[in-house]
Amino acid sequence: MPFIPTDIPGLLIYEPVVHADERGYFLESYNANTFSAGGVEIKFVQDNQAKSSYGVIRGLHYQLNPFAQTKLIRALSGTILDVAVDIRKGSPTYGKSFTIELSAENRKQLLVPQGFAHGYSVLTETAEVLYKCDQFYNKQAEGGIVYNDPVLAIDWKVPADKAVVADRDLQHPSITDCKNNFVFEG
Repeated sequence: MPFIPTDIPGLLIYEPVVHADERGYFLESYNANTFSAGGVEIKFVQDNQAKSSYGVIRGLHYQLNPFAQTKLIRALSGTILDVAVDIRKGSPTYGKSFTIELSAENRKQLLVPQGFAHGYSVLTETAEVLYKCDQFYNKQAEGGIVYNDPVLAIDWKVPADKAVVADRDLQHPSITDCKNNFVFEG
């Protein structure tokens, strides 16, 4: 199976099968049958794409229930450090972060379920990121955690003086003060 479990329940790495030859390569970045066979039943409804420069940190973002989103993230070009933080109350891994480098070269993807805050930093000159969502964007349901929360102590692999963070992301609270209506359903 192309799914690799992480040490956080529900958070999965997806490694698509790559068919490569002298012409280049082909892969299925998403196939509903493959996901279903792996026990992942998701109906994606929206794709988002962003291009950013080195040092940009986006996140940590989520949408509150009932508008919570599952996301399937991949890098189309460049390399990002993708970050997911478990914010499901009652989870044995509540507050734990998971990081993985996603790149155009390694073709790995991260499946981030509802109940996680998500963000990424750009580690190359530029990076283009594409992510699928199973719920539409809803501004009123926005939630966030400040990227440099000392409680989480995430190493974004970008020096502090090179970090480029949106003003709105700097206004997010710590994980201890964030709005959160997620409950772990082990």
